[in-house]
Amino acid sequence: MPAITTTPVWDAAALDPDGRTMDAWLGAASRFVASFVAGLDEAPAIGPELPADVATWLSMPPPERSGRFDDLLATFGEAASYAYETAGPRHFAYIPGGGLVASAVAELLARTVNRYTAMAQIAPGLVALEHGVLRWLCSEFGLPPGSGGLITTGASMATLSVVVAARHQRLGPEFSDGTIYLTEHTNHCVAKAAKIAGIRPDRLRIVPTTPQLRMDVAAAARMIGADRAAGLRPFLIVGTAGSTDTGTVDPLVELATLARRAGLWLHVDAAYGGFFQLTRRGRERLVGIASADSVTLDPHKGLFLPHGTGVLLVRDPATLRAAHVEDAHYLPEAPDPGALPSYADLGIELTREYRGLRLWLPLHLHGVAAFRAALDEKLDLAQHAYEVLSRTPGLHVPWVPELSTVAFRDVAGNQATLRLLDRIHATRRIFLSSTRIRNQHLLRMCVLSHRSRVEHVNDALDTIRSAARTAPPLS
Repeated sequence: MPAITTTPVWDAAALDPDGRTMDAWLGAASRFVASFVAGLDEAPAIGPELPADVATWLSMPPPERSGRFDDLLATFGEAASYAYETAGPRHFAYIPGGGLVASAVAELLARTVNRYTAMAQIAPGLVALEHGVLRWLCSEFGLPPGSGGLITTGASMATLSVVVAARHQRLGPEFSDGTIYLTEHTNHCVAKAAKIAGIRPDRLRIVPTTPQLRMDVAAAARMIGADRAAGLRPFLIVGTAGSTDTGTVDPLVELATLARRAGLWLHVDAAYGGFFQLTRRGRERLVGIASADSVTLDPHKGLFLPHGTGVLLVRDPATLRAAHVEDAHYLPEAPDPGALPSYADLGIELTREYRGLRLWLPLHLHGVAAFRAALDEKLDLAQHAYEVLSRTPGLHVPWVPELSTVAFRDVAGNQATLRLLDRIHATRRIFLSSTRIRNQHLLRMCVLSHRSRVEHVNDALDTIRSAARTAPPLS
């Protein structure tokens, strides 16, 4: 039999480094990480703009010949420097996420062993680790025994699974007459998920809010009744546990009562605020969340993990499975009922990286108490920021923060508020974001990174107050 040859001939070991080379790569990467983290405290919150010639250089296609790891690591470092410093302690825009080093180490381990965990029987030990974290979260949120869920890439993917499951359970295969209830402060991932799930845009009902920006439950009840009288089928109502705009929490107890009475699926978007449930004050502010049919969480926010980590919890995992499961002749037999879950049957993804370790390792390594203390600190720091900004001449702070977001504006109006943001960002010292509520522009200071301590918040407040004092006189 003739020998089998390949063209071109190559060294099969070229894609698997020897131990010495691997040590060198990991050593260089470790030094990069240590240097990066050490420099975060003084790093500017807003990095330099990316020059056109550098963008061209970074966009070059890969070469035929091998490169040097140290050179490529330097290129990565250069590319990463042109950015908002979202890992740093002075990032107060949007919803910060810290990027725990322990979670990054977990990712290296998980990606190296490269286990397939979408089906429990293929890597049951690793699925057990992930399942344990999810069961713990269900318990923390007061969901009953038998509840469950899955870890996703974020609340957006989790919300899509919720809309599909609620649509499947409450409406069946014909769903053009189904209606969803939310507010103008509900995160736009809900509307996006509804669109992808085939819900007509004119079937989304925007419920009015109270002066405190919470859903008006009585108005929601009237809208549900009117839709039902018109021959439509209300099936899903979405409460928010920490809005992106202001951190506001909807009246979850009243929403749960309405959902039960009207026969709707109650979903709580707790992507930002949910993990404050680990604290005493958070549990008081999120009371009622245990009555939800589903809850979305973003550990890349409230647990400070790297971006791309979301969680979906559901009261009845069978509703997820009914909406998502499919079979094929090449798949292994399904596990016995009551065994470890196969996540491919509960969500959209068939192939998924192993996400369990990025939660399991930090929680077991640092202990839950460390996360509780960090979240309590963020509540304290937001209250401190509210008190300081409320005393600052020329600024108006309309709402006491329920969680860790403080919204404020220049009393001179919308354009003055936007110019204030420009002056703040011109320092490159801190990064805030803006929003618009009831035709008023507001600036947002969200304190959530585990690296943001009192000295960083005070630095931010000094920057804001200084920028407010330097406002040009009104013409």
